Amino acid sequence: MKINKRAIGLSLLGIVAVLQFIRPSKNESNDQTNNIANKYPMSQDLKQVMEVACNDCHSNLTRYPWYTNIQPVGLWMADHVKEAKREINFSELGKRPVWLINHKMEEVIEMVKEGEMPLKSYTWTHGDAKLTEPQKGMITDWAQGVMDSLKANNPADSLIMPKRRSAPGK
Repeated sequence: MKINKRAIGLSLLGIVAVLQFIRPSKNESNDQTNNIANKYPMSQDLKQVMEVACNDCHSNLTRYPWYTNIQPVGLWMADHVKEAKREINFSELGKRPVWLINHKMEEVIEMVKEGEMPLKSYTWTHGDAKLTEPQKGMITDWAQGVMDSLKANNPADSLIMPKRRSAPGK
């Protein structure tokens, strides 16, 4: 059986053309009512670092580059932002239980110190998001300060993640 490269190419082109009509919703509400920085203030320098390195994926406002208007890139980006916000959304974290805020601050410290955040795929296209050591220190110091404040102002047992109940009969 002979493979018709032209037919395959035209089929792929057709699929890409049809994908252009699919437009995922954008993360542009910019609702900052429950932003964690409202409860645990950040310096102006830290706000700027967070805006450049974190907030596109982990807040209620994403800056979309031109190429996200081309599918399937836009679909991938929408899914990526949705997943990132599920992990931590700084715009909503202020309304979460103290145990969750504490846990998320631990994760922020770990991910930044280990160089896992921001993602390489993000810094590849956003070179200004690569964190310097002083910037990493600003983020981790702030997160540690949030944890210290939580510890000082809340009962110790409220900072511990509740155990999940097992299903009946287990």
